[in-house]
Amino acid sequence: MTRRLSAHALLGLVLDTGSWTSWDEAPVDVGAGPAYAAELAAAAERSGVDEAIVTGEGLLRGRRVAVVAGEFTFLAGSIGVATADRLTRAVERATREGLPLLAAPVSGGTRMQEGTVAFLQMLRITGAVTAHKAAGLPYLVYLRNPTTGGVLASWGSLGHVTVAEPGALIGFLGPRVYEALYGRPFPEGVQVAENLFAHGIVDAVLEPERVADVLDRALAVLTASRTPNVPSLPDDVRGEVEDVPAWESVTTSRRKERPGIRRLLRYAARDVVPLSGTGAGELDPGLLLALARFGDVPCVVLGQDRRGQTEERPMGPAALREARRGMRLARELRLPLVTVIDTPGAALSREAEEGGMAGEIARCLAELVELEAPTLSVLLGPGTGGGALALVPADRTVAAQHGWLSPLPPEGASAIVHRDTEHAPEMAAAQGVRSTDLLRAGLVDLVVPERPDAATEPEAFCLRMGAVLTHELADLLATPDADRLAARRARFARLGSVQHVASAG
Repeated sequence: MTRRLSAHALLGLVLDTGSWTSWDEAPVDVGAGPAYAAELAAAAERSGVDEAIVTGEGLLRGRRVAVVAGEFTFLAGSIGVATADRLTRAVERATREGLPLLAAPVSGGTRMQEGTVAFLQMLRITGAVTAHKAAGLPYLVYLRNPTTGGVLASWGSLGHVTVAEPGALIGFLGPRVYEALYGRPFPEGVQVAENLFAHGIVDAVLEPERVADVLDRALAVLTASRTPNVPSLPDDVRGEVEDVPAWESVTTSRRKERPGIRRLLRYAARDVVPLSGTGAGELDPGLLLALARFGDVPCVVLGQDRRGQTEERPMGPAALREARRGMRLARELRLPLVTVIDTPGAALSREAEEGGMAGEIARCLAELVELEAPTLSVLLGPGTGGGALALVPADRTVAAQHGWLSPLPPEGASAIVHRDTEHAPEMAAAQGVRSTDLLRAGLVDLVVPERPDAATEPEAFCLRMGAVLTHELADLLATPDADRLAARRARFARLGSVQHVASAG
């Protein structure tokens, strides 16, 4: 059985000692009749609070934040008119004052004593949260035991980052209501925090004692300066990159020991907060989504994860829907977006076709082409087919020396042209797939050297790449948006021009 902390006990774990200041005012009068008034009075006496929501501000590791937290011992944390009024006023104040907002719902849902008018309060609350996010302000959610009904279907499911309490009952319809309506128990293990994490609905399952650490890392990214200093490019990435045959780059990029997105983040980034899934019931191990900082520069990172892609389970359309969640986060939070390309290719299967793979590639392309946030793509390893193409569009593109990009693996191109795979090395050379070919064609802006292979120097290579990303991201942030977007459109318009084709040849 999951323990149930009071709102104030949770605040004591998450906020700096002695920093809490309440924003609560006396609840608005809802014209309660005698019986309901008696229930409210009894709930106040039992819980020690005067409504099912506690609001205010405090410091989280010295950073000022606003908080709205549910109190289950007050009428099961149910939401009535007065509850919604208090919550909405707190969200609006946080927005006016430019504060990150931490929400800690715990609720059985709508307050049945107030009926439909209470049910419709979710519209007011959702509107306030949506306005807060539209202002570019972080909204972070900790789902507690239990969180059900309209609360989960409104402000409980709108977080930029959403984590949940271990073992917490989290569901749209409470199991007791389900059993009463349908005459059978709800299936066990479905409405549990851990199951939601496994299905990409929440980003993590955390004990209350660990919440402050994760929120601190998230806020270090989300509240970081958008005008960092632009560091110089490191000396060891200047100059010519050794000319290596295309097939050698292809085979080198396929080494199992080659560092991927996980080691890049481990060695070169800080304040990394992994996110999980689409937030809408899908999770594909072929893509990693995270908040992070390279140097002092905050960003959203979405990268194809070589560890999560296998012949048995290649990257599917859910990975691209997860990628689109990352694009949405970058847009809402006004953060740069880093896309990391490292894939032998997207899934070719019935499931991928029925899951809308082609449409997901198209939607990723459309979103990246017009995304207002600064964008940086990284060709880290193999970049094969539409799965790679989906993450290519960006203001700038950086490539590892042995990164490459091709409509098919060279073996596939050989099969089409020569009806065998023996001509794969020849096709790789002819198609201009190498990072250095792409650089000459103006499709890549910078090649990061490997000495001689990232697999033999994983930490040094990742640090070198991280320094480049820090420079590029800071430079993009320093560029006026209008100039950057105009340059991006001109960049795409030049693709396929005579000059590009000639230089590629």
